[in-house]
Amino acid sequence: MQPKARIQRKEQKWNVPVKKPLRMNIRFANNNDLPQIIELCKEHAEYERAEYEQKNKAELLSEFIFGQNPSLKCLIVEQDNSIIGYATFMKQFSTWDADFYIYLDCLFLKENIRGQGLGSSLMEKVKEYAKNKNCKIIQWQTPDFNQKAIDFYTKIGGVSKTKERFCLEI
Repeated sequence: MQPKARIQRKEQKWNVPVKKPLRMNIRFANNNDLPQIIELCKEHAEYERAEYEQKNKAELLSEFIFGQNPSLKCLIVEQDNSIIGYATFMKQFSTWDADFYIYLDCLFLKENIRGQGLGSSLMEKVKEYAKNKNCKIIQWQTPDFNQKAIDFYTKIGGVSKTKERFCLEI
């Protein structure tokens, strides 16, 4: 009877539902993605305890990402025609380094999708872009209370340089 019990346990093991792997696509955004990107920007601002004004965002972002002289690049993470994450970045100049670098303005993933390697995948795409533009450095910032982001950035090799960020409205 013991052999049957073993067989029975094996059969029960196979009846456990298997989680399907997530199918994701990382690509550069297009104009049709703007409404979902704007919603993610709003979520991102809330997550970082900041205010966010949606007024005219579609027109403004469209110009900066897709206009004649776009200054901003936007990668999105797409799953089943829904955008679940994004990264925006641009080429800038460092006087101290006397060289160009990539500034990562935003990297955000919906909470339910974090911890599955997508942040690392987005950063790899940004690194590819940086290499293609002959940039040797990527810089970014995150709020000092966002420990999950700090841990993630440290894990991928980021080095923290403590500074205070100031804003001056004109």
